[in-house]
Amino acid sequence: MSGDYFSGRKAVLVTKHKKEKVIKPVFENATGCEVIVDTSFDTDELGTFTREKERIGSQLEVAKKKALTGMKLNNLDLGLASEGSFGPHPAVPFLPWNREIVILIDSKNELEIYGEYSGVETNYAQSFVQNFKELKEFAQKAGFPEHFLVLRPDENSLPIIKGIDSWQELERVFHELRLKSNDGKVFVETDMRAHANPTRMANIKKATEDLIRKIKQRCPKCKTPGFDVIKRQKGLPCEWCGMPTEEIISETYGCLKCGFNMERKFPKGKEKASAESCKYCNP
Repeated sequence: MSGDYFSGRKAVLVTKHKKEKVIKPVFENATGCEVIVDTSFDTDELGTFTREKERIGSQLEVAKKKALTGMKLNNLDLGLASEGSFGPHPAVPFLPWNREIVILIDSKNELEIYGEYSGVETNYAQSFVQNFKELKEFAQKAGFPEHFLVLRPDENSLPIIKGIDSWQELERVFHELRLKSNDGKVFVETDMRAHANPTRMANIKKATEDLIRKIKQRCPKCKTPGFDVIKRQKGLPCEWCGMPTEEIISETYGCLKCGFNMERKFPKGKEKASAESCKYCNP
């Protein structure tokens, strides 16, 4: 379906954290395009999860910058890049939340399409620990040692020891950094870099699969890939009182190329919302 756009071409993926493990096979199998991996660009210059380098710009802007940098460095007109973010759940603040973006930029056809995944499937966490028992409890909850950890003497101080992936190393680094701590505690956090976090890597794969889904959706008018939702309208009526709720009543799909759009009513297949979601029936 997408062969006439991408089959036989080369796309560059800029990454230093082995994201090609999940992006490359999914993208190549679906498009017939060869993915070239470029590890020469230090993507940490665009921001780090451990905050020593602040991310400048939005998540999508940074993903675009990575892809465009790879295209320029390799003289290719097709680029891929991934960018993740972590924080509190948008509705339930005490739950951690992960959003992953995988973007495709095609300068030849003037296309930008990105897939995304958002959800609570993440081990994202931080804590202060004052003894190795507390650290061990944190590590076990985080899925260590398959999921790596990061330690530092205090929340914002140096040194930052990343990529800790064995119990022996974890204990050694903890005792070393505790001597440098201002209050005898050590700050521990999950290592959210893709190669250090299998759960995040799985989410990047889901975002890549969403990108493929969008690529396969063609505009009914001009057949350009990426025909997807550009607007969602809330207001599905309550099954009891008929008042509008926060549930989706319609979605508008738009073309990236010709501007054609199309509205689809009741995208989830139901014409009434559950009374549980109605602020009038269930305040």
